[in-house]
Amino acid sequence: MLKDEKAVVVFSGGQDSTTCLFWALQTFKEVEVVTFNYNQRHKEEIECAKRIAKDLHVNHHVLDMALLNQLAPNALTRSDIEVKEGGNGELPSTFVPGRNLLFLSFAAVLASQIGAKHIITGVCETDFSGYPDCRDAFIKSLNVTINLAMDSQFVIHTPLMWLNKAETWKLADELGQLQYVQENTLTCYEGIIGNGCGKCPACKLRKAGLDTYLLSKQKDEIV
Repeated sequence: MLKDEKAVVVFSGGQDSTTCLFWALQTFKEVEVVTFNYNQRHKEEIECAKRIAKDLHVNHHVLDMALLNQLAPNALTRSDIEVKEGGNGELPSTFVPGRNLLFLSFAAVLASQIGAKHIITGVCETDFSGYPDCRDAFIKSLNVTINLAMDSQFVIHTPLMWLNKAETWKLADELGQLQYVQENTLTCYEGIIGNGCGKCPACKLRKAGLDTYLLSKQKDEIV
């Protein structure tokens, strides 16, 4: 029974990871979260994650991953690199090579130290912006590799893998946390909590998903 087990959520304080945190809190007996500091563009991301963890009374680990900043210059690690969507088969300028590979590997090491068997991440192949390390095949492959490397039986859960952004908002609503996620999470590349700047790719995707979900919900209520 999962209700008797412990889990670690890879947690950024964004819409997706916060929805996953609420899902985990309803699924597992005990939940802790881990946030990675890789000198990302906006330190507000880490502060936002701290506030949410405090709100929800979950133990919060912040791990130093500054080396990733040195190895992978991109729009999330350099303020002088423009945030641009991918085009003509190219990845967005916000892609951080190896990020989920490293984050999940270190989350597994942490999980082994705190007695957790389950690792939750908010990666999604439906609205994944072309990031290769958000694909289901990668997660399944890494899960096998981590278990072989650590001689363990971790389970990596991806509650959002096959959901689009509207369906992710729906899940937050079903968990009773739509308003909390909308008002307290940070998705914006400009570091603005809640609805964000409304202009960057992350804000546009978030808003389009919310608008679609609320319209669908309104139609269902009328019927």
